Amino acid sequence: MPDTDRRTFVTGAALTAGAVAVADVASAQGGGGAGAATRPAAAAYPKPPYPVQRQPWPGLASKMTPRPDHGETSYKGSGKLAGKKALITGGDSGIGRAAAIAYAREGADVAINYLPAEEPDAREVIALIRAEGRRAVAISGDLRDERFCRRLIEQAAAQLGGLDILVNNAARQQTRATLADISSQDFDDTMKTNVYAPFWLTRAALERMGAGAVIVNTSSEQAADPSKDIVDYAMTRAAVLNFTKGLAKQVASRGIRVNAVAPGPFWTPLQVSGGATPDKLRTFGSQSPIGRAGQPAEIAALYVAAADPSLSFSTGQIFGSTGGGGQPA
Repeated sequence: MPDTDRRTFVTGAALTAGAVAVADVASAQGGGGAGAATRPAAAAYPKPPYPVQRQPWPGLASKMTPRPDHGETSYKGSGKLAGKKALITGGDSGIGRAAAIAYAREGADVAINYLPAEEPDAREVIALIRAEGRRAVAISGDLRDERFCRRLIEQAAAQLGGLDILVNNAARQQTRATLADISSQDFDDTMKTNVYAPFWLTRAALERMGAGAVIVNTSSEQAADPSKDIVDYAMTRAAVLNFTKGLAKQVASRGIRVNAVAPGPFWTPLQVSGGATPDKLRTFGSQSPIGRAGQPAEIAALYVAAADPSLSFSTGQIFGSTGGGGQPA
């Protein structure tokens, strides 16, 4: 598919496929609809044990069992981000997808970035954003490439007509039992995706952003309480948390805010595509006081809060959602 088609999904086939998939999600999740309150069906969310499954990296939400709830039928906006222009990396699935849906329903135009292998999920998100009457832009590409990161910011700003919000959400996580099992290539890929890319993207975005703009980073409970089999991933989440706090001080005088969201265990493709072992996946989230993994729909509102103009005194803040597992420092 040519780049222009991939970025804008102007073909009717893409929109039709996305609309059909979205309808399937709504039917499967059985709730909400236009005018329904933002109220994830928490009591009905699946609890461990989860079916053991495996997908090649980076994985697709549309192939997960059970399929994650991103708020497709439950999230109702109230204009908190009306007129804003947002770019969300990893916006095709998982937490990024939930944020994209919420932003669109809060009145923002949204661009999403994703890997080419994730295009089936991305088409669904584009259809959901457009269903809200918002501008939707899809830009695929690998964030490990510094030149692509700069192009991503340029293209998103050009096609959205500006850039008010950057959500650095895309991440790589691969479980490895020991340090010896983490190859230099593994380490490099994780660092470039989780640390270098947010740095490159933010640096480019700040060239275009003015007062009122917001950077929202995704960190993790792993920043403060790392698991033994994802030590390289946990390192990157701590780096993002520190980056958020330091950068917030640096750009405050420009009227630009920087916040982070720190999830606990969430049911996303990150886990089924190598982020957890089969045994760990089966009981994933059971260690949280709530006793299950979170669904992406349950964290979307924090990404809205992190960017909400009415919270103009909140910068350098870490918004946690860990199911009772504590707050990263």
